[in-house]
Amino acid sequence: MRRPSIRALMALLAVFALLAAACGDDDDNAQAGDSGQTTEDGGGAPPDGPTISIGAQDFGESAILSEIYSQALDAQGFDVDIQTLGGFRDLLFGAFDSGDVNLAPDYVASGLEFLNDFAGEATSDVDETLDLLRPRLEDRGLVALDPSDAVDTNSFVVTQETADELGLSTLSDLAEKGADLTLGAPQDCETNGFCIPGLQRVYDLDLSANFVPLDFGVIPASLDAGEIDVAVIGSTDGRLADPDTGWALLEDDKNMLAADNVYPVASQELVDAYGDDLTSVLDDISSELTTEDLTELNRRFDIDKEDADAIAESWLSDHDLGG
Repeated sequence: MRRPSIRALMALLAVFALLAAACGDDDDNAQAGDSGQTTEDGGGAPPDGPTISIGAQDFGESAILSEIYSQALDAQGFDVDIQTLGGFRDLLFGAFDSGDVNLAPDYVASGLEFLNDFAGEATSDVDETLDLLRPRLEDRGLVALDPSDAVDTNSFVVTQETADELGLSTLSDLAEKGADLTLGAPQDCETNGFCIPGLQRVYDLDLSANFVPLDFGVIPASLDAGEIDVAVIGSTDGRLADPDTGWALLEDDKNMLAADNVYPVASQELVDAYGDDLTSVLDDISSELTTEDLTELNRRFDIDKEDADAIAESWLSDHDLGG
């Protein structure tokens, strides 16, 4: 009998190799089908759902936080946009009510006091305050996700010149020696439990007669120009870390201010649509964000004049939360 040629044997071996590879591919595909679709980073692909519309209020910190949320979610394949809102919380919650936004960075204590008509329930304990906030959010179809350790509450600031002249270092000093000073603050200071009502309740200090409502963005310049004597700014304002501002921060020596930790608030519809694919991204951000981070991010925005999107991108990269 004629023996097969070397060429024929090689061809036969090639056929067997192709068949084996095909069987292997079937096994691999079956295993991939069992575990679900995967993305390049090994995580599950986000399910279909609504566009994520993030509400950013018109101050630097909110813009930066909104960019952090947006870029982290975009890196996971979500369809995300940012809606720019005014600086007051009623506009933010109005945008949630209308469906214009379904996610936003907010602050635990201030959110509670807005929703409870400034009843003074918020405390310095973030978990206790969040437990009071959650049912009020649920009544509006909203969900509070994990809060961060980053706290940004109201701070009362005077120029160093005023502090030296009047001997001011605490809010108790202000109550004793500064009742005639002009207060510049956002418009909601009149009803905010950590502004004029808080000063009245805790320090027996009434600055309502000398109150000048101002947008956040113009308060620092108004203080520097002498148009106001006391300014309300965020405690993470980057200018507080700059010795060249010539400002003096007044200590809240009677603990009027409560747990204004940054947290993501989302619509229940959005959380239901995406589940852990959404919440895990936001929880990871909250687990990394600190007060020191916020202050530095704000310094870069306010002092160095960097763009919010670039600041957010570098923070995400530093914390391995980017794409």
